[in-house]
Amino acid sequence: MARLPTQKIRELERRFGEVEARMSAGPDAETYVKLASEYSELQPLVGEIRELSKAEAERADLEAMLADRSTDREMRELADSELRTLKGRIEELEQQIEIMLLPKDAADERSAIVEIRAGTGGSEAALFAGDLFRMYERYASSRGWRVEVLSASEGEAGGYKEIIATISGKGVFARLKFESGVHRVQRVPETESGGRIHTSAATVAVLPEAEDIDIEVRQEDIRIDTMRASGAGGQHVNTTDSAVRITHLPTGLVVTSSEKSQHQNRARAMQVLRARLYDMERQRADDERSQSRRSQVGSGDRSERIRTYNFPQGRVTDHRINLTLYKLDRMMMGEIDEIVDALISDHQAGQLATLGGHDQA
Repeated sequence: MARLPTQKIRELERRFGEVEARMSAGPDAETYVKLASEYSELQPLVGEIRELSKAEAERADLEAMLADRSTDREMRELADSELRTLKGRIEELEQQIEIMLLPKDAADERSAIVEIRAGTGGSEAALFAGDLFRMYERYASSRGWRVEVLSASEGEAGGYKEIIATISGKGVFARLKFESGVHRVQRVPETESGGRIHTSAATVAVLPEAEDIDIEVRQEDIRIDTMRASGAGGQHVNTTDSAVRITHLPTGLVVTSSEKSQHQNRARAMQVLRARLYDMERQRADDERSQSRRSQVGSGDRSERIRTYNFPQGRVTDHRINLTLYKLDRMMMGEIDEIVDALISDHQAGQLATLGGHDQA
């Protein structure tokens, strides 16, 4: 455990043993739930630490065998082979523990609100925004998450000018947070007779869903307006004022929702407003912690071009980590784990490098 913080590891093992003992002692239900939550959080890490201790003990035994001059040649060769394998395993375990010890984003386990807006490119951008939404919808389905559309403004030729949805489940934000930014598409539109490739874009914002305890929205800080809601393409107008627009006066944030029920619209608009305020608060806290918070994975800035989807070549390129995959069709079907995993790994590598720099300082 040479490069791992030994004192911290010993403290985690001690705490795990203490939690285990207290759970066995039969505490009251409320205490038991809290202890069980901490136990399930510590268990994977302590399991890896114990595996590492076991592997290091085996290494010491093998090294002692090799140092003993009375060990015959056959046993020496066997021990040498096992030692090489074991050293690789120890390195893997140390890396895994290092990653598990990294500071956690408090919002990682939360559900998320995903906002997709068509950018430059007119109707083609709206169609692409629709493609992106379906990509995330399929990905959510593959992981057992639930998707609920909060509001949508359809494009004239299909797709969406804007769509906002909640994706509910455990760890949604951790998997999707690096999707924030500008997604660019290069393809030949169906209406293009000359076969020329057009470039358009859509903006994605992924916000952790806020809880009531995170953000307090005071009644005196908001103005709620009701409007007459129009249907798709203005073909139908509701006879009641059902659309809701909420303005947060201190920040100027404006959120609208225009489904059929005014009560539902108010609740949905407040849900989105809370998420945006929570996101602003998180961004401000991040900026205060570090002025150089832009890692290789990017800042999540909505104006930053993060990825290009090239349909003629079947290629997807993530510009933040210089990763190109020739599996565009599969990605659009929701198979985005490979790119998500690469982004998370790159972010973790950046965190480890930063921590390493602090350790040496």
